Amino acid sequence: MELFLHQVLAGLATGGIYACMALAIVMIYQAIDHLNFAQGEMAMFSTFIAWQLIEWGFPYWAAFFLTLAISFAGGYMIERVIMRPLHNAPILSHVAMFIALFAILNSAAGFIWDYQVKNFPTPFGTKSILGEGLLSAHDAGMIGATVVMLLFLFLFFRYTRIGLSMRAAAANPESARLVGIRVGWMLALGWGMAASIGAVAGMLIAPVVFLEPNMMSSILLYGFAGAVVGGLTSPAGAVVGGLMVGVIENLAGTFIPVIGRELKLTIALALIVLVLTVKPSGLFGRTVVHRV
Repeated sequence: MELFLHQVLAGLATGGIYACMALAIVMIYQAIDHLNFAQGEMAMFSTFIAWQLIEWGFPYWAAFFLTLAISFAGGYMIERVIMRPLHNAPILSHVAMFIALFAILNSAAGFIWDYQVKNFPTPFGTKSILGEGLLSAHDAGMIGATVVMLLFLFLFFRYTRIGLSMRAAAANPESARLVGIRVGWMLALGWGMAASIGAVAGMLIAPVVFLEPNMMSSILLYGFAGAVVGGLTSPAGAVVGGLMVGVIENLAGTFIPVIGRELKLTIALALIVLVLTVKPSGLFGRTVVHRV
């Protein structure tokens, strides 16, 4: 029972990171109807920026929030400079741009900071705070930070004018324009927020997986799994999906001997196939109906 509880809590901690990635993916998907394959590399590059700031002597939390601001600006500029000219381009043009952005960020990080694995500090510590190794301080910190961020986003999108405008622009751009909402600006803000959310995921997971240019490759796949399971049209569903993926892969890797730690990523991919086969819109996504 103690092992089961430990795996559930650890799954919630890593699932919170997957939830952040899934939420960032869904935010951009709702804005442009395409999946951002470079989302993980954007988060990785932001994490390297935080590491560099810490190396220069910045306190952790100062580096953390400064990185969020830099990531927001970077995401905003990517939308304005790169994605906006492709707004009416074919789907393959978007895919090619995302793959190019993936390669550019990965290579740039390797060129600037090299490919040597680096330790990233945790502000929460590593001691056990619940039982005998049941929950580490860093895992608890990841859960807490994820909850705080998700609560902030809920309040922002529910009760602020800009948040409501962003929701309207994502749901129905034509109608939003008719009531005076600057849809293009809202999309750019969405990109900036998605980049900041990804940066949070990168900085929280880096102490666990260590910092190097390829650190987010598997995390991105888990984020995609969470987004698909929850529904690409549902931000709340993406969060739930990310948490589900974290718990399921931990339990399966521990209690199903044939899977083990080596095949845990297979669980995420299997969930994608299963959900797309049974309910293509995801557990909480809405089914889009087109009139003909």
